[in-house]
Amino acid sequence: MCITCGCAAHWHQHADGSWHAHDHDHGHDHDHGHDHDHGHDHDHSHDHAHQHDPGHAHHGATELVRIERDVLAKNDAIATRNRLRLARSGSLALNFVSSPGSGKTTLLCRTIEAIGGAFAVAVIEGDQQTSLDADRIRATGAPALQINTGKGCHLDAGMVEGALARLNPAEQALVMIENVGNLVCPAAFDLGEHAKVVVLSVTEGEDKPLKYPDMFAAAQLMLINKIDLQPYCSFDLPRALDYARRVNPAIEAIAVSARDGTGFDRWLGWIDAHRASVFLPAHAG
Repeated sequence: MCITCGCAAHWHQHADGSWHAHDHDHGHDHDHGHDHDHGHDHDHSHDHAHQHDPGHAHHGATELVRIERDVLAKNDAIATRNRLRLARSGSLALNFVSSPGSGKTTLLCRTIEAIGGAFAVAVIEGDQQTSLDADRIRATGAPALQINTGKGCHLDAGMVEGALARLNPAEQALVMIENVGNLVCPAAFDLGEHAKVVVLSVTEGEDKPLKYPDMFAAAQLMLINKIDLQPYCSFDLPRALDYARRVNPAIEAIAVSARDGTGFDRWLGWIDAHRASVFLPAHAG
């Protein structure tokens, strides 16, 4: 269940290893076995203008908070298992988050091609439907597992745990997790990743960090993608950086183009630095 929007789903795994979710529609009306037309006349009005017990509303709010805490606690426990698994293999996991159409998949494909087999890469793809993005990743030669969330709006740690078990990334791998296109719900869910990388396209406008502050506050890096299109867009790069740092003063930022490779030297350098920081402590001594 998503604590932000309340979406919920049943999960099952297909024979090819992909995951799929469907919602909690039980396919029947909730007829509780009685007819609300009691078949007799009433000589009084059904006026329900009475005051509701404020204690009842307070109880409902308290119950919601408890459910939210339970959901996050369960997710965080699984995320800890994911993090330990990744640490044992010295692998770096990055959780890519953005709104739809920011160019995440193209960015991941270009990144895999730029790495050129220097180290192992595995990709977990999250989308509501289709395996199109996973197919694009596999075309680069990297293993990818598709998770279809149905009506779900984000990946959670349990989904990633199952995907890691299926993919079984090599030692010192880069695990790239492409989350569902959504700048709201994924901010609340730890997947066991080492860093969230928020992708902001110049075609979206520079005000996204102020409109969706939770996501930019949770991210360690902002990739400003499609920078090659900046001359054709009214995108103010210094303002975008300022807005992001108002929300998160520590956020790093790299302007890139997945199309022509602009900024990829810095981006690959960032990956190398973080791979080293993950690998060395886990294997020191």
